[in-house]
Amino acid sequence: MASSSNTTTASYPPLPPLPSYELKPLPDLLPFISDFWLSIILPHVAYWVVSGIFHLIDTYDLFPQYRLHTPEEISQRNLASRWEVARDVVLEQILQVATGAFLNLTEAKQMTGSEGYDVAVWARRIRIAQRALPNMLGLVGLNARGLSEKVALGGYPLLAGALAGGDYPFLTTELVVEGGKKAVMETVPAFAVWEVVLAKLMYWVVVPGFQMWIAVAVMDTWQYFWHRAMHVNKWMYTNWHARHHRLYVPYAYGALYNHPVEGFVMDTLGAGIGYKLSFMTNRMGMLFFVTSMMKTVDDHCGYKLPWDPLQHITSNNAAYHDIHHQSWGIKSNFSQPFFTIWDRWLGTKWEGDVQLKYERTRANAAAKDEKKRLAMGKERNGSVTMNGKVKAK
Repeated sequence: MASSSNTTTASYPPLPPLPSYELKPLPDLLPFISDFWLSIILPHVAYWVVSGIFHLIDTYDLFPQYRLHTPEEISQRNLASRWEVARDVVLEQILQVATGAFLNLTEAKQMTGSEGYDVAVWARRIRIAQRALPNMLGLVGLNARGLSEKVALGGYPLLAGALAGGDYPFLTTELVVEGGKKAVMETVPAFAVWEVVLAKLMYWVVVPGFQMWIAVAVMDTWQYFWHRAMHVNKWMYTNWHARHHRLYVPYAYGALYNHPVEGFVMDTLGAGIGYKLSFMTNRMGMLFFVTSMMKTVDDHCGYKLPWDPLQHITSNNAAYHDIHHQSWGIKSNFSQPFFTIWDRWLGTKWEGDVQLKYERTRANAAAKDEKKRLAMGKERNGSVTMNGKVKAK
């Protein structure tokens, strides 16, 4: 006795064909330097350009109303000279250049030519996804086929095609097909305009944006836990991280003032691992590394600027990180450089007002500066005798 089955196999209209393509090496972004070297040096150029801008703001005191600290605090509280800071920053950047070269050597040459094909693959995925729409409408008691016919009669054929599960019999194009000794024209299904637009959005915006988010999340996570560990472990703090905290009053080009081991482990490796795990292209990597470098500099700039976009994309900014550099906030605000989520989740975010604390340090610095100027004035106006008494001239 033959068995019978109530199972039916859905018959879907054919999908539009995928275009052919030919790969070729992606031309360098700039004519005078290869992408290999550009990706290595561009983050460091960005570092010194942004640092230079903030140094000019500092030198000419252009925006005193937005300073987190006074010039007196910088000169009195910091335990490292500007020369020492610049020297160590250059040393870390040399290590980063070497690491960047290694990362580039592990990457295949970026190719171009398949963009149209890749967009078409996404358009196919969108077309296939529409096949689930009739069943989804059926779950809420709607007849997708009947609804599609009504919408089509109302003059909305593209919407009708989507409701029918991606059935667009009126969308066709002519395709040249190699057959025998001569090419022939063949009518094949085509994509709707909205499918192509959405596919391009996925390929050029959504996927790269997701890759960037992955890279940032990995780097933030890596840096948070290493940073916190360097404060919990006394040996790591004393031998590595304490150097960075010699700057109680951070300034822009001191952002990478670190012990070489700390700089490599926490900063360089964190960014490199984020780049690799996100499967970015070399060009996207340039954007990621440059943005990260600029953000790190901005977080140490010492200014709370209302018009600085880098201080508003997230709540992790110069004012947030500056708290961590103060003696009273050193056990909080470990997150860097983008988001504060780990501080919030693990209870290490500084809570409470800081205005009085900043006012107190400003006042102390001003008093010390005044005392120093008075002492210097006495030296200029008097002479010291052998027994230590001051004799007026």
